[in-house]
Amino acid sequence: MQPTDPTSYPVSFSVSYPDRPLNRLTSFFRLFTVIPIAILLGTVYSGGADWGQWGGDDGGNAEAVAYGFGGVLFFGPLLMILFRKKYPRWWFDWNLELQRFANRVTVYFALMDDRYPATDDQQSVRLDYHYPDGTLNRFLPIVKWLLAIPHYIVLFFLHIGGVVAVVVTWFAILFTGRYPRALFDYVEGVLRWQNRVTGYAFTLVTDRYPPFRLAP
Repeated sequence: MQPTDPTSYPVSFSVSYPDRPLNRLTSFFRLFTVIPIAILLGTVYSGGADWGQWGGDDGGNAEAVAYGFGGVLFFGPLLMILFRKKYPRWWFDWNLELQRFANRVTVYFALMDDRYPATDDQQSVRLDYHYPDGTLNRFLPIVKWLLAIPHYIVLFFLHIGGVVAVVVTWFAILFTGRYPRALFDYVEGVLRWQNRVTGYAFTLVTDRYPPFRLAP
């Protein structure tokens, strides 16, 4: 469900705090248990395409065929916004669902949820975009990645803090079974900031410049 408050930022993100004992065993081995779902995510997140040959093993003519992967749609929406001022809804939905899946994997890896990430169920993670129904500036998507440079710099340091917070949390869960609320709010805030920048500069769903804050 999309946010309805017109004053809120068009990209909203939150994670439900696990107010319960977390699984110590899976938390201890999280670096390993995340590998299968991370590989699965990589198959749809990597983007790109390659060429192969179909047939021709018996000396006959071989046809060149393209087989591709998924990935965040960037250049397609950029060109559509530039020339048609339109963001195809199914491209929008693809980017949104892909980002939701990626965030579920990230939240699991960051120990914020001990349930294994689902490919379609939102679980504890809530990420929503406002659909930009003809409201986007035609030329701004060309330079958004450049305008977002100040955010990249700030996020670099915020992510360092996030890594430290997750390491401290790992020990806290092993001894207490709980995720310290202050550290949880910080990591959630960093992910929220990251998603706003992604929505602005890469999935191109809004022209509103992301705020410099961790809070909603």
